[in-house]
Amino acid sequence: MRGLVEVPYVLKHSLKYFYTASSQVPNFPEFVVVGMVDEVQMVQFDSNTMKTVSKQDWMNRNIDDQYWERETGGFVSAQQVFKANIEIAKAALQPDWRFVYIYGCEWDDETNEVDGYEQFGYDGEDFIIFDLQTETWVAPKQQAVVTKHKWDSNKAFLTSVKNYYTQICPEWVKKYLNYGRSSLLRTVLPSVSLLQKSSSSAISCHATGFYPDRAEMMWRKDGEETHEGVEILTNNDGTFQMSVNLDLRSVKAEDWRRYDCVFQFSGINENVTTTLDKTAIRINEGKNIIRNDEYVMDIKSLKLKKQQPTSTNNFYLLLTNQSWLNVYFFYNISIIKY
Repeated sequence: MRGLVEVPYVLKHSLKYFYTASSQVPNFPEFVVVGMVDEVQMVQFDSNTMKTVSKQDWMNRNIDDQYWERETGGFVSAQQVFKANIEIAKAALQPDWRFVYIYGCEWDDETNEVDGYEQFGYDGEDFIIFDLQTETWVAPKQQAVVTKHKWDSNKAFLTSVKNYYTQICPEWVKKYLNYGRSSLLRTVLPSVSLLQKSSSSAISCHATGFYPDRAEMMWRKDGEETHEGVEILTNNDGTFQMSVNLDLRSVKAEDWRRYDCVFQFSGINENVTTTLDKTAIRINEGKNIIRNDEYVMDIKSLKLKKQQPTSTNNFYLLLTNQSWLNVYFFYNISIIKY
């Protein structure tokens, strides 16, 4: 079962960018920028092509050439700043080091509340994080404490960061949502299948092709929910997929119909319910369901911790003022030298 649902729903919309700098990572550019709105990739830049490219038709229709020139110029500047600061720290780095810089905001379209965060990570661990609520920096690593105090004492810098999160970034969230309204604000129900790797393995209820990613999935027995952590992955076409497993080794065959799999969107009163039926199970031996977006997959593999609520990042606005961008990246990347 799959289809478009014309039902309004409330979401926290997001805009985020991932900046990564790495060394000796096979088949991956030294410097990559990925921009996303509501978890949909819209732009990409990497050090191999040295170009900013659109990932969505609605970006091409609404953005002029100056935007792309400005984006590319800003990303090139950011790459140079990354490079310069990494040189400072080279002696302390492993041969295959990875830096990740995440920055962004989130806007609630019902309450108009906004939130934002930024964090800097090295080799999969948080190094320093900005807390918008307290307007202070948090240093998970002892090496970042000196930097935390330095940045906390720079009131002009803190004011600029706060203004970005609470004013500038949310306005760009709304602008991008307007550009991509027909795509970003749609709701698509998933196609749901029952899969099994072998006759003795757990049964996987797999939903794919749904949008947006604000959804949950669970098994129920006699209407009682059984929750477990479910990861949502990105499909190649910008939709999403998720699976939830059920171990039936101790369940009698006649009790199977007491179980059903339920998919539901947050804020929408419409479920996709699939009753456990042995004849509907597809044996999927030897196959794995994987996500297809190379850049997002590689970025996620860095295991940088997520902040709550779901964080988002918009570096584009920083790029409209390159001098501020350069100062900002110097501040953030140079922390490794302490």
